[in-house]
Amino acid sequence: MPTTQDLLQNAGHSSQESEFFNPMPPGYVPGRHKYVVVVGTVMSGLGKGIFSSSLAKLLKDKGLRIAPIKMEGYLNIDSGTLNPYRHGEVFVLDDGLETDMDLGTYERMLDQNLTKDNYTTSGQVYRTVLDKERGGGYLGRDVQMIPHVTGEVKYLLRQLAVRQKADVVFVEVGGTVGDHENAFYIEALRQLAFEEGEGAVCFVALTYVIEPPALGEQKSKAAQLGLKKLMEAGVQPHMIAVRAQNAVQDAARQKIAMFSNVPVDRVFSMHDRASIYTIPDAMRHAGLDREVLTMLRLHGRVNQAMEDEAREQWAGFVRKLISPRKFKTKIGITGKYASLRDAYASIDKALEHCGAHLSSEIDVAWIDTTKFPPAPEVVAEQLRGFNAVIVPGGFGVRGTESKIACVQHCRENRIPYLGICLGFQMAVIEFARHVCNLEGAGSTEFDRETKHPVIDILPEQKKIEGLGGNMRLGAQDVAIKADTLAAFLFAERHQGTEAPRNQGPIPSMPRSLDASVPILIHERFRHRYEVDPKYIEQLEAAGLIFSGRHPQQPIMQVLELPRPVHPYFVAAQFHPELTSRPLRPQPMFMGLVAAAIAHAHPDVPAAQISERWLPFVQPEPAAV
Repeated sequence: MPTTQDLLQNAGHSSQESEFFNPMPPGYVPGRHKYVVVVGTVMSGLGKGIFSSSLAKLLKDKGLRIAPIKMEGYLNIDSGTLNPYRHGEVFVLDDGLETDMDLGTYERMLDQNLTKDNYTTSGQVYRTVLDKERGGGYLGRDVQMIPHVTGEVKYLLRQLAVRQKADVVFVEVGGTVGDHENAFYIEALRQLAFEEGEGAVCFVALTYVIEPPALGEQKSKAAQLGLKKLMEAGVQPHMIAVRAQNAVQDAARQKIAMFSNVPVDRVFSMHDRASIYTIPDAMRHAGLDREVLTMLRLHGRVNQAMEDEAREQWAGFVRKLISPRKFKTKIGITGKYASLRDAYASIDKALEHCGAHLSSEIDVAWIDTTKFPPAPEVVAEQLRGFNAVIVPGGFGVRGTESKIACVQHCRENRIPYLGICLGFQMAVIEFARHVCNLEGAGSTEFDRETKHPVIDILPEQKKIEGLGGNMRLGAQDVAIKADTLAAFLFAERHQGTEAPRNQGPIPSMPRSLDASVPILIHERFRHRYEVDPKYIEQLEAAGLIFSGRHPQQPIMQVLELPRPVHPYFVAAQFHPELTSRPLRPQPMFMGLVAAAIAHAHPDVPAAQISERWLPFVQPEPAAV
């Protein structure tokens, strides 16, 4: 009689002899790849992505290859059409996939670029199954949730492991145990653990301890019931992370351990902290990384020298992060989703990275431009006291006139400014109206009959219809013009060169680079509209510098004002916040924060702020 393993190995098709449907991707070797599965109980939004990415970082530091994947329960094919109030910001990957914001957490924590293989939704899974059914891929079988849909989930995970040569695949299941929409994921993972065998899959459950103010103690009953729901699904957790406002007390940890059959030293207090970047060290001190290595039998794959180096680098960043700051700055972010910080999560994190590296305590103020008119006196009051302003990306006409008024205020009052995507377009419109005197200049996104459409839809996209189907998405090359602020910003990303100290008003290119050859950078886009090429010459003649362009086409992608006309006025059609990392902060944000420090502390010598960013913080005479 064939064993279960024999049936699984030969279950690439359906037949009368076997009820298994378990196709294996080419090159998959059982036992080579391990899995850590993170699920949530009690409620959503507990921070599964933060826990999972932090634990994944600890294993990557040890020299293991990590491949995370977020599995969402909704039927949308991707996150592109979701309102930020539903799931936070849309995070765009290099290959153009629009994903959940948790993918940004993984990229920042692991310092690696992810792909479409690292993200899936129920909609994607069902579409794949139905396409196979229409193509006769199931050989006449009636297609069911088990084994076909669950089989597809297992195939996706194993395929990810093979494609990314992962030692460990981290699987984060969206939502909460007990939700109908993710039940088939949990069943598939139960099957995966059974098929892969002991020591191959580690289940981690996030739960929540309630601390009602009226009682003055932590209550774990909801956590116990949530964990019971997971075990009813056939999954025994190996580790539990407990979310709470304050450190979880021993009594609560012991109760949770007893009712979940998990040793108490594997019940981790994931209470609120000043920064998520302190969590990996807290996990390491609790020994969670060693526990996972033991459960998955991975001690033999650890590279100790690599871990020592990675720990020291991260410790240096964390020291900067938690040390008292030398400077204080206030930066305003103008957007129509200002009441939800998750809508601009990557911007928030990019500023956090820069604040640590430049020793600046950044007071981030969120300004809803839909709540006030574009009158100059109103805008001046709204922006009073800010040392820098960011106009982020977005779609739709709401609040755009007030954004344009904010850009004008920053330009005329020499307040450091960074425009992102829509903020780039707002800067072009403002300059066209008030410097080029193109009355009524605007974007055809907001007014199809605008007198001067300086911003228009991408010419190559005009024939494409359907929301979400006509955007430029993903990473593309941008050619940065020599001897510009943008060239100075991105110099260190080009061939690993360091930009020299510069004493003049305009940063120069590194001497090791040919000034006649533009720097090529690779940045992520998510937009439909561009600067209309017929207005470029007029805008440049009036003093606007397009310092970043498409390498072949007349498509403008970075703009700036020269110094000393303005201390720091830069905007990008792409989303620079998506590529900021804790150890490698994004250059455009670093320049902005350095300029904000100089604006807030005009009497502090520039060299005390940052030698690297000296050109942006040198005192200069105001433009005449």
